Amino acid sequence: MPPMFDLSLYLVTDPAQTAARGLLATVEQAVQGGVTLVQLRDPQAKGRALVEQARALKALLAPHGIPLIINDRVDVALAADADGVHLGQDDIDPAAARAVLGAGRILGLSVGSPEELAVSDLSGVDYVGVGPVKATGTKSDAGGAIGVAGLAALRKLISLPLVGIGGIDAAIAPDIIRAGADGIAVVSALCRAPDVTAAARDLRAVIAAARA
Repeated sequence: MPPMFDLSLYLVTDPAQTAARGLLATVEQAVQGGVTLVQLRDPQAKGRALVEQARALKALLAPHGIPLIINDRVDVALAADADGVHLGQDDIDPAAARAVLGAGRILGLSVGSPEELAVSDLSGVDYVGVGPVKATGTKSDAGGAIGVAGLAALRKLISLPLVGIGGIDAAIAPDIIRAGADGIAVVSALCRAPDVTAAARDLRAVIAAARA
């Protein structure tokens, strides 16, 4: 069984946006504000550098019981003893990733349309990231924005826990939660925030209000 996880406020890191403050400082402040899950995403980092970043984040997050997810790289997740991996549609097949990861780690998969869902094997997947909800500049290979309506349509087809991603901020977060998402995944809303802790607290409050 993979570790328990909470998708409520899912931070996805971006190296350009955390450069000035620092990756660890950004994540630490986000944790103080109530982030529940962290994904390390740095497409340009070489294997060794990525493993070092992951190990540092794991040491920071583990005492708080917050899982660390690695974007794309199953090998890095294993080397750093991270809690899981998040895959895109063009990455290793989820079944193959699960075979390597074993049953004890979290496996997420991005789905951006009913067509992608139709060709996705979710049998070994623990949660699905749906989007981009809005156009985003933080991921160059993201598909076209599907909007809240597109997320709601996919929610009806997916029984797994679901997190919305892509251009999400406090203004649209309530709509995403009300559309059936279990949480929101954010990049710029936290990584670019002048006060990361305050921004995370505000997002958690918005999520709680939408659920109520």
